[in-house]
Amino acid sequence: MRRIVFVILLIALALSLAGSLFLAFAFLNSAQVQEQKGQEPKGPERVVNIYNWSDYIDPKMLDAFTRETGIKVVYDTYDNNEILETKLLAGQSGYDLVVPTGPFLQRLIKAGVFRPLDKAKIPNLKHAWPEIAQRLAVYDPGNAYAVDYMWGTTGIGVNLGPVRERLGPNQALNTWTLVLNPALMAKLKDCGVMMLDSPEDLIPSMLPAYGLKPDTKRWDDISQVTDALFKVRGSVRKFHSSEYINGLANGDLCLAVGYSGDVMQAKKRAEESKNGVEIAYFIPKEGALMWFDALAIPKDAPHPEEAHRFIDYLMRPEVAAANTNFVSYANGNLAAKPLVKPEILSNAGIYPDDATMQRLFTNQAWDDRTQRFVTRNWTRVRTGR
Repeated sequence: MRRIVFVILLIALALSLAGSLFLAFAFLNSAQVQEQKGQEPKGPERVVNIYNWSDYIDPKMLDAFTRETGIKVVYDTYDNNEILETKLLAGQSGYDLVVPTGPFLQRLIKAGVFRPLDKAKIPNLKHAWPEIAQRLAVYDPGNAYAVDYMWGTTGIGVNLGPVRERLGPNQALNTWTLVLNPALMAKLKDCGVMMLDSPEDLIPSMLPAYGLKPDTKRWDDISQVTDALFKVRGSVRKFHSSEYINGLANGDLCLAVGYSGDVMQAKKRAEESKNGVEIAYFIPKEGALMWFDALAIPKDAPHPEEAHRFIDYLMRPEVAAANTNFVSYANGNLAAKPLVKPEILSNAGIYPDDATMQRLFTNQAWDDRTQRFVTRNWTRVRTGR
């Protein structure tokens, strides 16, 4: 009887080993077939969650990144830094890569929001534009936390036809006094005026019009600009940081204080639609704020490896140039310049000449007390109360 039981056990063991060998062979065969098809065996899905400004990347570059790496891109957008800052300070935003502007980057670094970059994982940093990286270092000493994505200026976008019709052929358009003069703004009210909903951009930009330093933290200096904006606000249709692009392009606006690349996008759309709207962008003679939108990884990013991979991808010269050609903003990649469309590279409103670069300035973040003072004054400007 025991011999029979022993034989049965041997048979069962043999069958078990045979089954295991069969499963192992099936797995290896499946992996071999996948390899022959150019595919890796499937693992956990890889993803990178990005939070960026609206209308700010060539969608084809996102698709190309996924095809190349297998990393899925989840791409959300915002239209002002305050929204981004609120999410990041609250923590657990779920984003792997964000794009704050200079002073906000500086403030968020001090708040401990970002993780230092592992530059060994970003070999394409060798293409960074040294002058742009140096200016960005005002906000991020040593460029430890961020890489410039795009940069530009805050200036004046004009629909030349209706503006010349109302202000005459001799009115200077390359000056902040154009938008700080209540009489001139009143003449443009009917054809539409918009300004950025961003005191961080407008106040430093306009301080030089009063002979004041753009980086001043004196409350009396700041009040000169906010008081002047309060006096012209009745001629401003809306304060918004993105809607003016379509407004200029389709002729619903005749003037917008906005970002250089946005105005250039409006110009491009108007030309493509052949609607007769002629858009021009002016860097004011008093000087203009130079801003930087930088790539940074939150400390609690769920996929930091994928975030580094995406930054490295964006720093390829051909990718950086493709994004500039799509959005009409200058990028922080020196090696990309030869690949940028000639009409963009030669446009002094996008890539300023050396003399204009000397008139561009940066501003650092306000301290907490000054920030609260600015917020109160800006609310007064926006609401009229």
